Amino acid sequence: MKRVFITGIAGFIGYHLAKLLLEEGYSVIGVDNINDYYSVQLKYDRLAQLGLRKNGKNWESNNNRLTFFESNLSDKNKLKELFQSHQINCVVHMAAQAGVRYSLKNADAYVQSNLVEFVNLCEAVKDAKIGNFIFASSSSVYGNNNELPYTEKHSTSAPVSLYGATKKANEVIGHSYASLYGIRTSALRFFTVYGEWGRPDMAYFSFSDKIMEGSPIQIFNNGNLSRDFTYIGDIVKSIKLLVEKRNSDDGLRGFELFNIGNSNPVELKDFIHTLEHALGKEAKKTYLEMQDGDVYHTYADTSKLEKFIGFSPEVPLHEGLKKFVTWYKDYYTKK
Repeated sequence: MKRVFITGIAGFIGYHLAKLLLEEGYSVIGVDNINDYYSVQLKYDRLAQLGLRKNGKNWESNNNRLTFFESNLSDKNKLKELFQSHQINCVVHMAAQAGVRYSLKNADAYVQSNLVEFVNLCEAVKDAKIGNFIFASSSSVYGNNNELPYTEKHSTSAPVSLYGATKKANEVIGHSYASLYGIRTSALRFFTVYGEWGRPDMAYFSFSDKIMEGSPIQIFNNGNLSRDFTYIGDIVKSIKLLVEKRNSDDGLRGFELFNIGNSNPVELKDFIHTLEHALGKEAKKTYLEMQDGDVYHTYADTSKLEKFIGFSPEVPLHEGLKKFVTWYKDYYTKK
């Protein structure tokens, strides 16, 4: 039986990955602390989609291949217990304190979640002798690198946000554990993931809220920004293929970096126009200067991952946003 341990299973990417793996016949053990960085109800609703419901202090699953634990990765004993009581083939670490802007306000949350708890998980993976460890990094590690597109060989020594710095630290720590203990480790540099059941703090989601309520959206650097938007379905399919590929002796080094993006940057003004069309409503716009911690462009060279797993993202922005808007309107209509 293929068993994957997913942290952050109530989060955006963790939820979609768990859903796909369950559909593909995997067994999934999930953990999440369900913090209140954004809507707790949205996280509960994601878990409900997986067939989980809370009964008092306990969680029940209607799928015998899915087990969930509400817990912090700061609890070392709980981690050790989980890894000892389940035969795990792969750990996929999606839990983290997300958000570039929030890192300017609450540095402690990033140090605890993205550094202390990351090391706790690395220790647990090492002690349990798990051979396949995949974790979320971010395109934020590239900072304002002007050499586009970004490749895994580009310098990442100057991130412009604490969030990006913690993700860079994860890569360095992950490399050290892979080298010391022979753990087959993959760090995934995500590029602007979007789609159904997404994070409300992401631009496409918050823009949708503002547009639908008739409030102005804030457009930074007067709109002179571009992002490599990547649809969630393409993201989790890529992760699933990577899980399978790295479960074998794949010929790679112990530690590997992979960009995971759409390789098709979109200008912010074009993105807003596409979103307006999908929503059927024009946005009111307020133009502002560049904000601290942000970057001007992101653009992924994903040839390394594509060659390795034999897949490249295939959902264009207009189609992905249409899927998101269909979900968005249905979800909030039911609320």
